[in-house]
Amino acid sequence: MKTIAIIGLPNVGKSSLFNRIAKKRIAITSDFSGTTRDVRDHEVLITDKPCILLDTGGLDSSNELFTNVRAKSMEAADKADIIIMMVDGKMLPSVEEKKIFYALQERNKPIALVINKIDNDKEMERAWEFGEFGADKVFPISVSHNRGVTALMDWIGEFLSEVEDEHEIEEDNEDIDLEALLQRGEDEPEKVEEESNQINIGIVGRVNVGKSSLLNALVGEERAVVSSIAGTTIDPVDEYIDYKDKRLNFVDTAGLRRRGKIEGIEKFALMRTNDMLENADIALLVLDGSEQFRELDERIANLADKNHLATIIVLNKWDKKYTSYEKTLEELRYRFKFLAYAPVITVSALNKKRVHRIKDMILDVYRNYSQRIPTSQLNALFKDATIKHHIPGDKTKEVKIYFSTQYDIKPPKIVLVMNRPKALHFSYKRYLMNKLREKFELEGSPILLYARKKGERDEGLEA
Repeated sequence: MKTIAIIGLPNVGKSSLFNRIAKKRIAITSDFSGTTRDVRDHEVLITDKPCILLDTGGLDSSNELFTNVRAKSMEAADKADIIIMMVDGKMLPSVEEKKIFYALQERNKPIALVINKIDNDKEMERAWEFGEFGADKVFPISVSHNRGVTALMDWIGEFLSEVEDEHEIEEDNEDIDLEALLQRGEDEPEKVEEESNQINIGIVGRVNVGKSSLLNALVGEERAVVSSIAGTTIDPVDEYIDYKDKRLNFVDTAGLRRRGKIEGIEKFALMRTNDMLENADIALLVLDGSEQFRELDERIANLADKNHLATIIVLNKWDKKYTSYEKTLEELRYRFKFLAYAPVITVSALNKKRVHRIKDMILDVYRNYSQRIPTSQLNALFKDATIKHHIPGDKTKEVKIYFSTQYDIKPPKIVLVMNRPKALHFSYKRYLMNKLREKFELEGSPILLYARKKGERDEGLEA
């Protein structure tokens, strides 16, 4: 997901533009210079494409505090994929702003000069005074009057990608033996491979959220080294316990940092973490409940989603929680929409409070993750779902689901045999997934739903 940073001197309207694009009042705005001090990030849609928007503090260096704010803002520019340099159109161009713009140009990233407070056509003359910057892309706008903002957003949208399209490409690469599935028929029992007694569980999270403390609490001994120094764990630490009829194999992974902060041996630790996740069944996503969530938490959560892992969200350090459970859960569900199926538990790993409940949650989630849904029940569910809410047509042609069956587990993978699979919109696919979750116990598990075309040999299946 691309990141856009809004950079500029204090009081040029950066936070107002941030709120305008986000379509809600997230950043505090005022007439006082330097209101914004920390870098604020928020996931937004620009031309219906997702991205991360960064609102930065004003580039002032008049005292020690604002020198630090300036440094953070320039760090945000380093991290961003696209840069918006914002200036006040009611003021004359300053030497300092030119220096900042030239410094940002050296980063060789898409950059636009945005001249704010151009409220009407008469004020456009002032915008031409900024021609001395030599910017390739210039957008005279008025955030308060919503003037010229659309053109800016269209330009940004040119550099963004459609997430849903990427998912479709991934699904098209799925190797499904459709003929074998269709020949099996609806009532023929499925061949079930011998189930392993071991559940592989990866403990993931950013540095210093308490992953090693959680591992120690789960296994009942001081297996992992714990310290307040971020990055203590380098190699993944394996430890298993036998619980009920399963062997729970836990792997404590190295805490992950922002890419720009990964140094030396930590690069190898990151590689090993990725290897471990490829072989895991369940991810325990550990978040710090004593502070607000960060963009990096979302990026790490995406690793679990990318590997199609069952997921349990563990809010650690809950004995030092910074806000109420209701507000935390609301923020969590908003920021981690793609893990809406994951159950949440609050714990204190150091004090071992509620940690024991995680073991039973693992067994429940793994059962859902590895379950097989009978073909007859799937077809009955989808038939009922399409009657209640018809599949949108492909222009003037009807779109039909002929047959469905589950062909794999961990997670449940289901194929829909259709006449026009490419016409199945992702929103309708989401509707079908929601129906599956209403009918079957799938908490903690993703669902993979693939649409495939019905071939000539499949004519007998048409209703």
